[in-house]
Amino acid sequence: MISRSLKVMAWALLLGLVAQQQAYSQTPSGKYIIVQSTTSTENSGLFKHLLPKFTAKTGIEVRVVAVGTGQAIKNAQKGDGDVLFVHDTPSEDKFVAEGFGVRRFPVMYNDFVVIGPAKDPAGIAGSKDVAAAFKKIAEAKAPFVSRGDDSGTHKAELRLWQAAGVDAKAASGGWYREAGSGMGATINTGVGMGAYVFTDRATWSSFKNRGDYKIAVEADKKLFNQYGVILINPAKHPNVKKAEGQAFVDWLISGEGQNAIRSFQINGEQQFFPNANVSG
Repeated sequence: MISRSLKVMAWALLLGLVAQQQAYSQTPSGKYIIVQSTTSTENSGLFKHLLPKFTAKTGIEVRVVAVGTGQAIKNAQKGDGDVLFVHDTPSEDKFVAEGFGVRRFPVMYNDFVVIGPAKDPAGIAGSKDVAAAFKKIAEAKAPFVSRGDDSGTHKAELRLWQAAGVDAKAASGGWYREAGSGMGATINTGVGMGAYVFTDRATWSSFKNRGDYKIAVEADKKLFNQYGVILINPAKHPNVKKAEGQAFVDWLISGEGQNAIRSFQINGEQQFFPNANVSG
């Protein structure tokens, strides 16, 4: 005899599978695309704001793989997905130049910030020169947690250490720690250690477990953070859903998509700034 509890568990599992299948078939057309993107667009809540609007207009569901930019590009190079939506322009340009993408379109920008504890062991609070602030962190051997995951944020951070004349990698395991994780998890680690963290502003704005942390460095032009979108090349990967993927690209850079990006706010503040009309 099968016990009542086992029957209940089996029924609950079946309902869960049905619900999952319904989630994957939520559009009447059954059409969907896979977008390789970054943790910042997911963690900030931007996709929860944008994607229902696109699906309502087109009937195309968007399934997001949210990883670091480096991993997203690797996935896209293998043909895992239809669209690439990330934030490291040099890597994006290389992706297209090597034939993996059709064309890169700028979509939006925001900025990076350096956050840190109230005690501010490196004395960088209020600075608007991020390279100078990084140099002071290194000189003070103040704890710093990096994503360390080849993401767009990590790539930008490494360029800033170079601008500061600091070999942060040489300090790995000492004052410089590499989390090897997404932005939200890296901030959590940093707050737990009392360390400085380099983050995109939108993820910080949506982060809840702040403790006494505040933005220490902002408003430097070097902190500019551009996002781009690319249709993965169907000539290289025939599995790419060209029409549906291009529809998503076209919507993001259209007036409607740009307005949707503009309207996304956290705590009453705009987080991303559309700029699809710029060259590149």
